[in-house]
Amino acid sequence: MRSIIKTTFFFLFLASSFSFAQTGYGLSPKFYGGLNFGYNGGFGGQLNFTMTSFQSGFPLSIRFGFGYTNVDPGIPADARKIFINDATNGTPEENGYIWDLRLDLMVPVNVLYKSNIYLGPRYSMFTGNFNFVDGNENFDITSNQFGLGGGIETQFLLVPNLYLVLGGGADYFFQSTLKGHDTAYSPDGDDVNPRQDYTYDDADNAVNQPKILGRFMLGIDYGF
Repeated sequence: MRSIIKTTFFFLFLASSFSFAQTGYGLSPKFYGGLNFGYNGGFGGQLNFTMTSFQSGFPLSIRFGFGYTNVDPGIPADARKIFINDATNGTPEENGYIWDLRLDLMVPVNVLYKSNIYLGPRYSMFTGNFNFVDGNENFDITSNQFGLGGGIETQFLLVPNLYLVLGGGADYFFQSTLKGHDTAYSPDGDDVNPRQDYTYDDADNAVNQPKILGRFMLGIDYGF
């Protein structure tokens, strides 16, 4: 939880720093609020807030986003063996999701109508739930990861100040500790209560924490 709070404040600090620099030039930034839906390793959505026009001749924009994605959490039987026990009873039910924070620096390009290339850091909070009905096992496997992502998106004016947004790109996430029940597997081998001879690679193969995620989104932006 502390890492989530620290990351959130880090992103907000960067955004406020850009805002302060803008104020120093005596210019009025233009803001956009947006809502996107689409594929991001699964179906999900994102709320975002964009600030543009930092100074004359410097077209860089900054965007902060917060999203939720529903994903396939992994292989129930393997997750149970690696994190819990070797029992096979019960009917497996699974559910996975990702909360993510993202910060993008955006540069306009002459492609199609009104387009931007974007690039920035990511922070992902993954949870995979595995419930073995009638098997007396219901457990979560979690990981928090930093990453980097980029892509391109295009805005099409619908009515004054309202834009249709189409975009695509990819996010890459660095390996992070996987935790479940009282067991944890770490990329550096510093595991906690590992089962048998299982390793981080075994856990990573059993659970679909983010690695490389393709991203294709459709949404709207409103300028104010």
